[in-house]
Amino acid sequence: MTDQPTRAGFAAVIGAPNAGKSTLVNRLVGSKVSIVTRKVQTTRFPVRGVAMEGQAQIVLVDTPGVFTPRRRLDRAMVRAAWAGAEDADAVVHLVDAEAEINSLAKDATPAQHRGVEDTRTITEQLKKASRPSILALNKIDAVRRDQLLAIADTLYKTGVYSEVFMVSAENGSGVGDLKARLGALMPESPWLYPADQTADLPARLLAAEITREKVYLRVHEELPYAAAVETTAFEERPDGSARLEQTIYVERESQRPIVLGKGGQTLKWIGQKSREELTEILGRPIHLFLHVKVVEDWQNKRDFYRDTGLDFDV
Repeated sequence: MTDQPTRAGFAAVIGAPNAGKSTLVNRLVGSKVSIVTRKVQTTRFPVRGVAMEGQAQIVLVDTPGVFTPRRRLDRAMVRAAWAGAEDADAVVHLVDAEAEINSLAKDATPAQHRGVEDTRTITEQLKKASRPSILALNKIDAVRRDQLLAIADTLYKTGVYSEVFMVSAENGSGVGDLKARLGALMPESPWLYPADQTADLPARLLAAEITREKVYLRVHEELPYAAAVETTAFEERPDGSARLEQTIYVERESQRPIVLGKGGQTLKWIGQKSREELTEILGRPIHLFLHVKVVEDWQNKRDFYRDTGLDFDV
């Protein structure tokens, strides 16, 4: 037994799209609770991962990337990101250090400039909210030390950040120090979840997210952000397995064959990879059946926002 009091609270991880937030949350938790793809803006709603640090329980809110919203779905995602930060006991602003350096190059792309602009927008918003935050520079293994120190100095001088951590969410460098600090910042409290629970995402929603990840991993070049996945049936079977039916929604008829693939091979790959991962995560055999359906303008239909915690009316 230990005489140390238990601690529990919420830590929000915010940042520009593709800063590595989901990878960091997965690394802090020690298991997969949020999908990770090469696409930006993958996380559509806050996913709570539960990390243990000694007697402290850190409930990590992996928020959508903060960017300039253009569509209803964009606005809902950005609103969810800031709501997660406002309600948290600690805020980590994760900044892609490599992107910061790349944006200074003469051949920097518009997307690279937008990422840095989004980072500055977050800094300004945190300043307006008078919310002391932790600055975490990510992808430090790809940037020279003098460049890292220059980025840290520039951002720290804004007066927004109470401290700075250098991390690589990908290989874990520096993440242990950040986790220890977050544990210390959690208020004294009974634990909010059982010690062995790593997320509070409902199984149906987790299953849909895992499949959506596989969709983007397989068709990341051909398919824009115009797909959603819904778990339409989740049946517990007497032998301990589960039977899941899922529908992959696309916006146009021309996108349907992209997801299906020649002879249905793409959909078969998506189903196989999703089934393998869900079997491992849920600890039981999974029977997964996928369907592809065209629903034009699904991003403007209220039903798609119902189970995600996103605000349709933003």
